[in-house]
Amino acid sequence: MRLFGFKGANGYEGVGALSKGDENSFIDVCATDSLIPNSIQEIIQSQAHLDRVHAAIANSKAITGKLNTITFKAPIERPGKIVCMGLNYADHAKEGGNARPEYPSFFMRGPSSMTAHLSPIVRPKVSDKLDYEAELAFVVGKKARHLTLENALDCVAGYSIFNDGSIRDYQRKTTQWTIGKNFDQTGAFGPWLVTPDELPAGCHGLNIQSRLNGQVMQNANTKDFLWGVAETIVLISECMTLEPGDVVITGTPAGVGYARTPPVFMKPGDICEIEIESIGILRNSIADE
Repeated sequence: MRLFGFKGANGYEGVGALSKGDENSFIDVCATDSLIPNSIQEIIQSQAHLDRVHAAIANSKAITGKLNTITFKAPIERPGKIVCMGLNYADHAKEGGNARPEYPSFFMRGPSSMTAHLSPIVRPKVSDKLDYEAELAFVVGKKARHLTLENALDCVAGYSIFNDGSIRDYQRKTTQWTIGKNFDQTGAFGPWLVTPDELPAGCHGLNIQSRLNGQVMQNANTKDFLWGVAETIVLISECMTLEPGDVVITGTPAGVGYARTPPVFMKPGDICEIEIESIGILRNSIADE
C-alpha cells in the first residue's frame, strides 16, 4: 500500500491509498469506510484499522479521487520523535571533512520543522544558506526496545522520502547540529508511506537522487549505507524506546550544496525533487519566510 494524508474541499481531511496503474487516482479509504481514522499514525497502530484499509482498497465500490484536487499532508504530522542520522554515507562524511565514523551522528527534529509534498520549503529570514539533503525515511509501527538484526525490521510500518533542509551557517554555530536542522518548514516529508511488502528488505539497493531545478545534485544508492535500516534500529533502540509514529531519517549521500565550489544553496523560486527508486518523488518549491 501507498498511503497518504490529505486535505480536500470544505475542510475535509482523509487518508488516500494510491491506485495501482493510475498515477493521478487514489482511493479515499476514510470515505469508503467511516470507521477508518483520518490519521496514518492511528491506522498503523491497529491491525484492525489496517485490515479495514485493505478491505476498502479491495472494495469494488470504493470512493476515489484525483491527486490534482487535494493538498498533501506529511505522512505523519505530529510524530513523537524524529530521529535523524548524519554521516551514514562514507562519501558524504568525506566531503564534510570527516573520516569514516565509528558510530553515526544522531540529532533530533521537531514536528514544526516539517513540510509536506508540494508545499514550500521555507528559507528563513536570517540566512540564505538553505541546503538540500536527499534521505530515506521510515516510520515505526510497533513499540520497540533492544531489538536485534533479526527482528529489527518487524517494527517498520513503512518507508518514505525526506529532504533534510539544513541552514548551514546555523548548523555550524555550535558542535551540535540541532539548531540548523529545525527551522520551521525546512524538512520536507512525503509524498506517501509505502508499506514494506512493496520494497526490498530494509530498502536495500534503491537508487536515491536529488535534483535542483532539474539538475542532478546527488546520485547514490542505499546499498552504500554505512548502517542499514536494521542496524540503525538496533543502535537507536538500545538507547530509547521507539514508538508507533516515530520517524527515522537515515542520512544523505555526497553532493550537498555547501560542499560544492562555489556552494549551491536553494533560493525562492527553485524546485527541489528527491526521488527514491520504487518509492516515488518528493517535490517542493522554495519560498522566503
